[in-house]
Amino acid sequence: MSKEDISRRQFLNYTLTGVGGFMAAGMLMPMVRFALDPILKEGSDQKLVAVTSIEELSNEPKRFDFKIKQKDGWYESDVTQSAWVYKAKNGDIIALSPICKHLGCTVDWNTDPSHPNQFFCPCHLGRYTKDGTNVKGTAPLAPLDVYDSQVKDGKLYLGKAKPRKGA
Repeated sequence: MSKEDISRRQFLNYTLTGVGGFMAAGMLMPMVRFALDPILKEGSDQKLVAVTSIEELSNEPKRFDFKIKQKDGWYESDVTQSAWVYKAKNGDIIALSPICKHLGCTVDWNTDPSHPNQFFCPCHLGRYTKDGTNVKGTAPLAPLDVYDSQVKDGKLYLGKAKPRKGA
């Protein structure tokens, strides 16, 4: 018997190990695919949602709540979101996210008596100007996110909130 020959026992060991490995892979692949399937699917872009009519808008920010359909893995649900919406002096419609960029608290308009006409976050005294720009020297390091918006048939439609560069 030379060093390169294998015994029947080694041959059976190699064969059973290989067959067992293929069987285990055959059983595990569907489970792995099932677990990774939501991650591998392309994310669906949020469609524009009707929020309000244009007549309700003024130059003072007003909070509007709206629902979007969200798919989270296999679970689909309706999620309520909010936006601060107003008309700028030039007639453009501005829709800002109410989520503070510091720690995710909710900002309100004109609720801090010492700083009128600003968005105020009560969690860490964060402040934003009317256009959503963060006030230097306060906790937030970036401006409020801006929603994609579109006006059609006298109604305001909002899409996904997009972050802006820090000021």
